[in-house]
Amino acid sequence: MIERVHSYDLLKTCIEDILSTIKPVEDDRKKRLSAIQELADTTHSVEALRDAAVKPFGSFVSSLYAKSGALDISIDLCNASSLPIRKKKKNNALRALMRALQIKGVARHMNFIPSARVPIIQYMSNHFGISCDISVNNYAGQIKSRIFYWINIMDERFGDMVLLVKEWAKAQNINDPKNGTLNSYSLCLLVIFHFQQCEPAILPPLKEIYDWNGAEEIVFYDENHVDEVCVANISRFLRQNMGQRNESSLSCLFAQFFRKFLNIWSFSSKVISTYTGRFEQIQDNPSWMAKSYNLYVEDPFERPDNAARTVGADEFGRIVRAFNFVNHMFTAGSLTDRDELLSLLCTHPVGSILGATRANRYTQPSLQLYSPVAANLYDDQHHQQATSSNGSRSSPQGYATEFQTARPDKCHKQPQAHNAEWVTPGQYYPLPCRAGFQRAVPLQYHDHTSSSTTGRQSVGPYRNQQRRWEYSPYQHAGTTRYEHAGGRWFHNGSTWNYASQSSYNAAWES
Repeated sequence: MIERVHSYDLLKTCIEDILSTIKPVEDDRKKRLSAIQELADTTHSVEALRDAAVKPFGSFVSSLYAKSGALDISIDLCNASSLPIRKKKKNNALRALMRALQIKGVARHMNFIPSARVPIIQYMSNHFGISCDISVNNYAGQIKSRIFYWINIMDERFGDMVLLVKEWAKAQNINDPKNGTLNSYSLCLLVIFHFQQCEPAILPPLKEIYDWNGAEEIVFYDENHVDEVCVANISRFLRQNMGQRNESSLSCLFAQFFRKFLNIWSFSSKVISTYTGRFEQIQDNPSWMAKSYNLYVEDPFERPDNAARTVGADEFGRIVRAFNFVNHMFTAGSLTDRDELLSLLCTHPVGSILGATRANRYTQPSLQLYSPVAANLYDDQHHQQATSSNGSRSSPQGYATEFQTARPDKCHKQPQAHNAEWVTPGQYYPLPCRAGFQRAVPLQYHDHTSSSTTGRQSVGPYRNQQRRWEYSPYQHAGTTRYEHAGGRWFHNGSTWNYASQSSYNAAWES
């Protein structure tokens, strides 16, 4: 257990300051919407892409993005058949789009990676300064981001924890999958696993939210179907756990997160499984034993894929030292200086904004870390050429091309902090649902002229009517309203919109 943290008050103040600096504001959201519209205009100027839909996904859709985060967008090509679109066609579409972006002069630092597992264009928007990762028919990414959106709504501490953990990982130079460390998707999974392991649990096993395995290529995606299943299952979980809600403060949960993965070096025989919500033994599943990894964090939606598969041996050592050092600082009661705490938990640019003037000083050689990366959060660092052998890359949000993760350790019982503040978890307004968990079974659509191909999945019912949708971070085909603390999402017929609680009675807006 955590012996003590001398000042949870100081930790609380520091993480509140960090969050106030990295969390997006309305202007950041509007810039991303404008960047999406800019891409949509460019896409539809290409004859071959005139009917394509431009769909944001990733951390923007799940509301887990930071101010400096990249924007993930899928160009969904019309596909009247049930056959998946070949990689060659996707690459041709991306090449055509890249030429159009060059002609219009809306992008700089363009980087095309056709050999990646998911082909991708990376660029920086000239007009809005937004880093963009563009793929084609990335339905798996869209489904994952919608599920993460609903997980985020379940408890307001989850989104804050994800942002804090990613910021810490960047500061310790262990959030760079191109160079063998963790991508942001795997960090999100570690936070989910931590919340599943708390007592009482904050989150259920992900199989109880949306039981789906996207190992087969998806040919259609019905967002409405995903939402309905998630809403029904989350509603049931919240009803069943009413009266036993975990009330640990964010600062307490943050400290416990590092304690949980203190012995991450010993996870060689274990799998961190957010699908089951517990550590699993590698030898219990032949598919897990097919390859040897330094760290195994199972992708709950593409099992048995390892979200942390690119973690290298040397880089894993760096990850271990990062967890060990922050635990040493927390348990030794060394966190009595604001500057030192900020330099441990946030990047140099964020620390500079907050007035931190001193870098970390590591006094124990056995715990020494690499110096925190001083790269500017707002530069073009995400557009360097990918160096991995398969050309894969993961954006800061971890939804672009690869989905990586890390391995499990012994389950530590979570202690209650001696002065944990009262935190009111994010409220959730569930819709009526049927009793019992709904299993998210991909549905095949059969029309009268063609039959679906065996082994190809269509998530949700698909109507064989191609329509060009106007973009929105929360598109929907239905008219159902979903609400969460601080504001409400609603559907106006073509887009999802948001109204803060203060302005809710005045207008419905996005």
